[in-house]
Amino acid sequence: MARNRRLILSSPSEVWSLLADGHRYGEWVTGTQQVLAADPHWPDVGARLRVRVGVGPLALDDTCVVRICDPQRRLELEAKADPFGAARIAMTLIPWGENTLFVLDWHPLRGPGTRMHGLPVDYFVAIRNGMMLTKLARIAVREHGASPHGTPQDTRSG
Repeated sequence: MARNRRLILSSPSEVWSLLADGHRYGEWVTGTQQVLAADPHWPDVGARLRVRVGVGPLALDDTCVVRICDPQRRLELEAKADPFGAARIAMTLIPWGENTLFVLDWHPLRGPGTRMHGLPVDYFVAIRNGMMLTKLARIAVREHGASPHGTPQDTRSG
């Protein structure tokens, strides 16, 4: 299992708003080329998100299904990318003062990933997931500091 942690300088509700919008998945999930479809009831249990993942012309369609949803606390997905199998992606949001400690666990469920599971694969996944959490944190912080008009607020005292 690959595990990543990241302190995000936004509240759990602000971070959750990004997770709860399936159409924004491609903004922060590394390797996502396009969100093809998001169920209107995303992220309720059973909701599906279809995405195209890959690098350059090498792409395949992936389906993520919500398996567990505890709003503003926990979201667990089963990501299926045939012929590569499926993986469990568990995201936990822990309040840390006014911020969020985000914990991401990835574990293969089916397919070749279960046979190759171990240090080399987990290392690669941890690097990818670290990049993903960096993007998520940047978006959350950018939007957390935005005014209603979408521009950063000046918090300096005059």
